[in-house]
Amino acid sequence: MSDKPTAVIIGAGFTGCALAYDLTLRGFAVTVVDRGEICNGTSGRTHGLLHSGARYCVNDPEAALECIKENIILRRIARQCIEFNQGFFLAITDEELAFKDEFQKGAEEAGIPVRWMNAKEILTLEPAINPGVLGGFEVPDGSFDPLRLALAFAASAKNRGARFMAYHEVDSIHVNGQSTVDFITMIDRTTGLNIDLHADIFINACGAWAGHIASLAGVDVPVIPCPGVMVAFNKRMTERVLNRLSLPGDGDIIIPQRRMSVIGTTSFEVSDADYIPVDHDQVKTMVNRAVEMIPAIDKVGIRASYMSARPLIQTNSDARSLSRTFKCFDHQAANNIRGFVTITGGKATTCRMMAEKTADVVCAQLGINAPCFTAETELAPYRTFYSEQVTQ
Repeated sequence: MSDKPTAVIIGAGFTGCALAYDLTLRGFAVTVVDRGEICNGTSGRTHGLLHSGARYCVNDPEAALECIKENIILRRIARQCIEFNQGFFLAITDEELAFKDEFQKGAEEAGIPVRWMNAKEILTLEPAINPGVLGGFEVPDGSFDPLRLALAFAASAKNRGARFMAYHEVDSIHVNGQSTVDFITMIDRTTGLNIDLHADIFINACGAWAGHIASLAGVDVPVIPCPGVMVAFNKRMTERVLNRLSLPGDGDIIIPQRRMSVIGTTSFEVSDADYIPVDHDQVKTMVNRAVEMIPAIDKVGIRASYMSARPLIQTNSDARSLSRTFKCFDHQAANNIRGFVTITGGKATTCRMMAEKTADVVCAQLGINAPCFTAETELAPYRTFYSEQVTQ
């Protein structure tokens, strides 16, 4: 493997694992490092919604287009991780019903297939829904298992020779006199020892922590950690994903996840993504909003409430209005620092696309001409990540 270009990916969430797979397919020798295990950060705390893009089709059309495109691809390459259960956007109030035409127009412009359903048809399929529902759209939403999705990408990379180094926290990034990142120093959290790691290029895929990692190389990445609370109930109340027929707001999604129902989510900004206590008033808000969609959920016990810090690209908007699209920062072009790239923002649904665009930038920096194959190739079984056998 010594003749291969070498890449180190910092962060083993969805994007880092998907990028490792993409780069191995393009002929790279890849090492992925993380201060914890795979999927230990935001990726492990998602509600598991496979977005159709419909949630963003009115106010964030770029994200909507990305989501529907990747929704179709993930259904093909990651079937092992997905429930193909569809979703409803429900009009429960007159205000939501009045949003019908605007929503349908946005969905059509984004290429998202939607179908209007009357209340009787909705309640026949999902009798637990509020009997006062006025109608709704069926959309190609779904749900996925977060750990399985990350492991499927990671297994596909590992089976092609990628190395994963869990519990290795990046302590410093070394920029030499030629303005090139030539190595990083990590702390092995199991031993306390320092380890230097050299590579041709380093990719910062740390999501909400991307700003901190970038600062170690002396560059600024305008990412804002925007957490939201989620509440998991102890019963699966519906088979389909439920959304409110409105612009994105707090507590307007319920996702069936295994034997649970998960409602999300709030949205606010913090400065420290490592310490985000669960706000009990927000939990109460989530429960009340869940009851508006599924009245009987009020009688179901709460299994857990938890926070997840989204990595949103900074603009002049408030947290709820920030785009859910992603951005790849080529630090050679933007900051005159070679051998360093940052990818952040986006959604779990778009992790494969994020990896593709980042791998394109990596190849361009190194003068490598290698196409992307990840949209056509089915992922390896997620269980094989734990196999000792490695195939080339």
